[in-house]
Amino acid sequence: MTQQPQEAFDRSVEEAQAWMKAVQERLQVNDNTQGPRAALEARLRETEKICQLEPEGRVKVDLVLRAAEALLACCPRDQRPEILAQLKDIKGQWEETVTYMTHCHSRIEWVWLHWSEYLLARDEFYRWFQKMTVMLEPRVELQLGLKEKQWQLSHAQVLLHNVDSQAVLLDRLLEEAASLFNRIGDPSVDEDAQKKMKAEYDAVKAKAQDRVALLERVAREHEQYRASVDEFQLWLKAVVEKVDGCLGRNCQLPTPHRLSALQDIAKEFSRGAASLGRLEEQSVGVIQNTSPLGAEKITGELEEMRKVLEKLRVLSEEEEERLRGLLESRGACEQQIRRLEAELGEFREGQRRLAQQGLEPPAKAGTEDELVARWRLYSATRAALASEEPRVDWLQAQLKEVIGFPHDLQLLSDSIVAAIQEYQSLKGKSTRLRNAAETELWQRFQRPLQGLQVWKALAQRLLEVTTNLPDLSSLHTFLPQIEAALAESSRLKEQLTMLQLKTDLLVSIFGQERATALLEQVAGSVRDRDLLHNSLLQRKSKLQSLLAQHKDFGAAFEPLQRKLLDLQVRVHAENGLQRDLPGKQAQLSRLQVRGLRGPRLPRPGAQLHLRVVPFL
Repeated sequence: MTQQPQEAFDRSVEEAQAWMKAVQERLQVNDNTQGPRAALEARLRETEKICQLEPEGRVKVDLVLRAAEALLACCPRDQRPEILAQLKDIKGQWEETVTYMTHCHSRIEWVWLHWSEYLLARDEFYRWFQKMTVMLEPRVELQLGLKEKQWQLSHAQVLLHNVDSQAVLLDRLLEEAASLFNRIGDPSVDEDAQKKMKAEYDAVKAKAQDRVALLERVAREHEQYRASVDEFQLWLKAVVEKVDGCLGRNCQLPTPHRLSALQDIAKEFSRGAASLGRLEEQSVGVIQNTSPLGAEKITGELEEMRKVLEKLRVLSEEEEERLRGLLESRGACEQQIRRLEAELGEFREGQRRLAQQGLEPPAKAGTEDELVARWRLYSATRAALASEEPRVDWLQAQLKEVIGFPHDLQLLSDSIVAAIQEYQSLKGKSTRLRNAAETELWQRFQRPLQGLQVWKALAQRLLEVTTNLPDLSSLHTFLPQIEAALAESSRLKEQLTMLQLKTDLLVSIFGQERATALLEQVAGSVRDRDLLHNSLLQRKSKLQSLLAQHKDFGAAFEPLQRKLLDLQVRVHAENGLQRDLPGKQAQLSRLQVRGLRGPRLPRPGAQLHLRVVPFL
């Protein structure tokens, strides 16, 4: 009785054991994380397929369990321990196989994911490396001045900080590479690859550090040079004040004391020349690390300081010589008077020339270019008069001195006073003319805005009155007005656009604040004009469409009217009385046939205004 269940149980056990053995052998073949990425990926797919076979193995184990239940139900009691032992062994093998499948696949999958994450991080690192290499590859660009060099240094320091912050990612990458190498043994993460990555990072860091060090040195040299220049300029300013104190009209010192003060100042000029020489030597290194425009600016600044120093020295020497001569002989008095007269003559000649060239009575307002040219002429005249202020001060100072001379110099004094008064008058006149030209230019630039306001009112009125037009004559009336408004709009747009292109001119004439306000007003007006212009274009298109519809209707209505008249004639022709029934029936048939062949009506939706014509 137990032969057949026993055979079924033995067969199911053998099949289950064979299946598990085959699976374990496949797992043992693939249970390895060493090797290249392609091989690891192949093993991952293979173990995934093996894991997908678990339901098949579970079916085989279930068959063993059912066969065991059938055998236990009919076998002798003394055989049951052996059967249960086999059953326990099968269950243990199954659990071991499932655990092996899961662990093997999870281990390979973990290494695969770990490797993938490492590759993503490494790619990110190399993208950063390439970007940083590109940024650090060009040579340091020469800058215009100290502020630009400090900005450049700040940018280089930011780059260096970025490089330093990547050290954490690099260390993590190297740790991950070492961990991966222990698991996979692939050359892409071996020690040489790690050393190469570290060397590339060190090279980028060295470049960033070298750039920062270079820019720090360049900025420090420029800062030191700038400090020396500022110190020299302070000294030069003090010397200028001392010289002005000896030469200006406010100097109350007697002539011997002024001469002594000028001699003391002359001793400082040699020290100033030595300081300026050291500045020029110091500027050589700064110029080498400065752009051509910045180097030109430094050179010009040094040259200007040398000119000022030389001018002060010459002026001091001249004044010293003048005072010494004044003390040595009375002839110096006449010499000073002659010089004063020559200066006065030159001064008055200059005022006369300026009055003729730049202060002529203004003609009637012409073109905008003429107005701008007039404003510039008045501005140049005003600047030229302002540049004569030191000479006026000198004349006033000389006027105080000549009053104390023993000669009768009343005529010369009166001439100096008259010349100064004329100078003040010319200054006032130049200012008034310049302001008047400026006001006229402001009014001229306001004209497009005023014209736009008038046009806006006209355009809005046209849009209102053309919303619903009663008849065709209105179309012919308002369509030309809209076209004229559009033409005027284009002309105003051109004027406003030209005004927007004159930013530099407006700023030079009216100043930044007024020019900005005017340009903002122009921009707002341009936007308003664009909106109204587009509305007029749409209204023009609509009116043109209506006009075209009226023309199409007229062309379609004329043949219709002819056919209707013809039909009316025929109907009247059949309006006579018939003598008998057949005649009346024939007449009715003819009328019905003509009614069916009546004219075609215009398309649906067309507006028809027809005179009703009776058919009978």
